Amino acid sequence: MRMRYGWVVVAAGAVITCVAMGAMFALPVYLQPIAEETGWTRAGISGAMTVGFIVMGVAGFGWGTLSDRIGARPVVLMASVLLVAGLVLASRATDLIVFQLAYGGLVGASGGAFFAPIMAATVGWFDRHRSLAVSLVSVGGGVAPMVITPFASLLIETHGWRLAMLSIALGALAVLVPAALFIRRAPTLPEAAPGPAPSTSSPVSSGRSAAAAALRTPQFIVLAATFFLCCAAHSGPIFHTVSYAMICGASALAAASIYSVEGVAGLLGRLVFGITADRLGVRPVLVAGLALQAVGIFVYIYVTDLSGFYLLATILGMAYGGVMPLYAVLARDYFGPRVMGTVLGAATMTSSIGMAFGPVGGGWLYDTFGTYHWLYIASATVGLAAATMALAFPPPRQETEFGPRAQRLA
Repeated sequence: MRMRYGWVVVAAGAVITCVAMGAMFALPVYLQPIAEETGWTRAGISGAMTVGFIVMGVAGFGWGTLSDRIGARPVVLMASVLLVAGLVLASRATDLIVFQLAYGGLVGASGGAFFAPIMAATVGWFDRHRSLAVSLVSVGGGVAPMVITPFASLLIETHGWRLAMLSIALGALAVLVPAALFIRRAPTLPEAAPGPAPSTSSPVSSGRSAAAAALRTPQFIVLAATFFLCCAAHSGPIFHTVSYAMICGASALAAASIYSVEGVAGLLGRLVFGITADRLGVRPVLVAGLALQAVGIFVYIYVTDLSGFYLLATILGMAYGGVMPLYAVLARDYFGPRVMGTVLGAATMTSSIGMAFGPVGGGWLYDTFGTYHWLYIASATVGLAAATMALAFPPPRQETEFGPRAQRLA
């Protein structure tokens, strides 16, 4: 029964990540219409995404810690309200600063609640097929570009970007709230033997001590550093490739379809990498995926036609889509469920800071040099650094206060 309801949590998590992340990361298709209507620079508009990534990271740490205490469901419900409020305000903004605060501040703050809490809730339901389960939850992020991005493009062409963003906001609210009600915390496994006498410290202070200790371990440091470099590498190419393709002569709808191809490939990558990681181990699969990501990013400088964009979108989508869920599996291998929200929230914070460099950095490089080639060269270099860092992953902690075995024996 435990495993059976775990798949319900997986399905709900996939729907939530699809709608929430799709609504947040659809900004690339708004980029040119916003610039044309308002006269704002690409770097300025992209700055909203940079603000969003920074805020998402900081908020993600808070959301993750909060989910350890009250569960993922109320966290997701609160974040859904923030997401909708941010999109509504951004759709009405007539000043760039207001747009950046609404999209980057409110939407970004909500984004931190849709990874760490849901992943922490999911891994608690599974002892076997854990890599596949978290990969299926993240499938929502792969489906989002196939659904939300083309839908937003059609709305923009028909009604303009403001009404399109407002419609996406209202639709997200209608989906996220019912789906969040299916997210539940996994039941606690029964103790094998009576535990020791109760500690004089409170459960809250004990939980805080365990979380603080977890964040000081070599395992967490390498996990966070790899996550940071991985996201710093692919955020710029993901955000700016639609604009790059349009500069190369692709129509707006065709360019948006490249984003959709990345989503389809990411969907496949999540499944393939998840199944492979369950069989071969998470660390070697992660290293291979990060190396493939770096190569795919670099080759973009040689692409000018639509077929080439589709091919590289497939490679890059599989690579970054496949590796992203594996960080949650590694965290679960290193740390027990008691601090998973905090650990994943802190790791997400570092990854979001990495993501923040891509959009504004790519916009600055294009505004400065008149080409996106330097963006792809710099991103590929960072991607190779991520693969190198992943080689330093220490073995999982088998017998500590964080590991599941130790927790069952405590």
